[in-house]
Amino acid sequence: MSGHPTLPSADPATVHDSGPEPPTTTQGGPPTIVLGGSTSRPSRTPVHVALFVVAVLSSAAMFVSGFTLGAQQAITPGTSAQNQQLFEPFWDAWNKVTTEYVGEYDRQLLLEGAIEGIFIALDDPYSAYMSSDEYRRTLSSISGQFEGIGAEMTTRDATGEPCQPISDTCRLAVVHVLRDSPALEAGLKEGDIVVAVDGQSVLGSDLAKTVDKVRGPAGTSVTLELERDGQTLELTIERAVIQTEDVTSQVLAGGQVGYLKIDGFSSSASGDFVEQLRSLVRDQGLKRIVLDLRDDPGGFVNAAQEIASQFVGEGPIFWEEDASGRQDPKMALPGGVATDGSIELVLLVNGGSASASEIVAGALDDTDRATLVGEKTFGKGTIQEWHPLDDGQAGGFRLSVAKWLTPDKTWIHGKGITPDVVVPLPADTPEGEDPQLERAIEILTSETGTLRRMAA
Repeated sequence: MSGHPTLPSADPATVHDSGPEPPTTTQGGPPTIVLGGSTSRPSRTPVHVALFVVAVLSSAAMFVSGFTLGAQQAITPGTSAQNQQLFEPFWDAWNKVTTEYVGEYDRQLLLEGAIEGIFIALDDPYSAYMSSDEYRRTLSSISGQFEGIGAEMTTRDATGEPCQPISDTCRLAVVHVLRDSPALEAGLKEGDIVVAVDGQSVLGSDLAKTVDKVRGPAGTSVTLELERDGQTLELTIERAVIQTEDVTSQVLAGGQVGYLKIDGFSSSASGDFVEQLRSLVRDQGLKRIVLDLRDDPGGFVNAAQEIASQFVGEGPIFWEEDASGRQDPKMALPGGVATDGSIELVLLVNGGSASASEIVAGALDDTDRATLVGEKTFGKGTIQEWHPLDDGQAGGFRLSVAKWLTPDKTWIHGKGITPDVVVPLPADTPEGEDPQLERAIEILTSETGTLRRMAA
């Protein structure tokens, strides 16, 4: 999507999504989370809600219920004339529930159920309604910014495996403290175990709910009770606006190979990537690069375009095809850091590489700019836009609005991209070993490198 995440849009009011699942999900366990109608209208419900419900409603059976504008009218405000008959069953059901249902109900929940039903009826896993909390949380995860303390946490058992809920055998652990963050300044460390938040024990809670308590408006404070090396301590940390770290880099193979890893295509990812790539290529003079997009679920489409343009100097990076079938090329942007063909590139991908990651992979593959190594990618070829409802107070939704095609106009949806060099990563691969990265380094240097060399 132009300007949206490989699912959002550049306009913060209509943002786009990315990836096979919401960016905060982790396969195999819980996620690691970084901290024109009638002029009259009844007074009980705003007309703009009715305007939305008019959008699509093909099967009343898909809805928990609906919402009302008062008693049934011959003409329902916000419903176009041609849709009056179509919507009669919907309004009949709503009015029946709101006037005769013997139990208790919440009008807001009825509204949310009605809107959610529209997207369920689409049968598209990438189009969905979200409550206000879900919408806010998901947008935060793909925007690259959030308000909190700047630490990543996860739940794990004694063997290091993901687990839920938090208990004496399933601990909430700090796994990363972001640079220049309030958490780092306050002394929070990787490996700390969170026992309580603002005096309330975390036992029995889950990861998402606990992290929500740790997050909060910038300028406010949160107190964490921690276990560290058998001791108990408390840290009070003032929250701030935090920038996520989606790009990391280092030098491998005895100074011969530059390595960059992108964990998500957030709004800040392309700027960080260009800065770190420039350091490797121009400042350090490296001519061999490994770009690692494994397990990257995607993000903003324009970030993918900008990152691919660092290696592809001309022509389309991808094509965007709208609902009418019109195809619009998204061209390479000028000024790429590593468009010189003498800079060799290997791209690492796997089944977790999706959406915006596949846009980059498709561009580098179709233009023969990189050798792809690893396993077949996920296969997500649609673009979503995100829209808030009532300024986000009524939640929002993401909707598939376009397909994207590779430079050669291949639609990879449901198929994925098969790498040039297929290297499986067995589940029993010993910790500290990475045969896919080793193969990438071997292709570039004709010598074997391992993850242990990444620390050097």
